[in-house]
Amino acid sequence: MRFLIVRTDIRAAADTDITAAWAGGRRLRDETTRPEPRRQVVHAEDRDAALHLARAIATVGAVRSGRQRVKVLPRDDPRHWRTHPGPPDI
Repeated sequence: MRFLIVRTDIRAAADTDITAAWAGGRRLRDETTRPEPRRQVVHAEDRDAALHLARAIATVGAVRSGRQRVKVLPRDDPRHWRTHPGPPDI
């Protein structure tokens, strides 16, 4: 299976938005409707390579300080996703 490794900026959230999301039982961030801005995208052919690249990207100062995050996403056939709950939250 192929994987996509993405480094994104983390959107800041106001305290009132956090409180409203918590009280309403909804997610604060929904990547399907409003994804975080991408900084870097890398492809890997297998899981081990993807995790190795993610660890390397995680050494970037902005990731270490919490301003950015690294995500490892499976790149599978979209038809496969319809029969399963979907990719895991990462």
